[in-house]
Amino acid sequence: MDKTDLKILNALQTDARISLKSLADQCFISSPAISARITRLKKNGIIRDYQANLNYEKLNYHIKAYIQLQLDPAKKERFYPFVTTVPNILECDCVTGEYSQILKVVFESTQVLDEFVNRLQKFGKTSTQIVFSTSVTNRGLKLPDDQDIKSDND
Repeated sequence: MDKTDLKILNALQTDARISLKSLADQCFISSPAISARITRLKKNGIIRDYQANLNYEKLNYHIKAYIQLQLDPAKKERFYPFVTTVPNILECDCVTGEYSQILKVVFESTQVLDEFVNRLQKFGKTSTQIVFSTSVTNRGLKLPDDQDIKSDND
């Protein structure tokens, strides 16, 4: 990866719908060259997918929360398929510490959140934190495009 790849990645994290022409203008290369670089970044697994960043509150999902779960190891086999089927789970990470899973969720109300937590407790002990406000939204990672970064394929 070089400086141009990093500029492309930074621009796509800000606006995944940016035109190839705009990217080409920013990077001082042709649109076909931008397209080829994006194709390579996808093929190498650096760009996984594109998603819209939604305002969940405007869609009536007023409760965002983090749920920590002390997953019973004997229940892992049922847990992972379960979490992939619940659309309200935005992320689920396996972590170190007392709780082995952290789930980021959105729900319409505290009542619906409570019902979900009750279902989740069949897998182990939980601890829930409801978000009051968000000072930094999901913004991606600003990559240092002023220096070259070597990839595994170099």
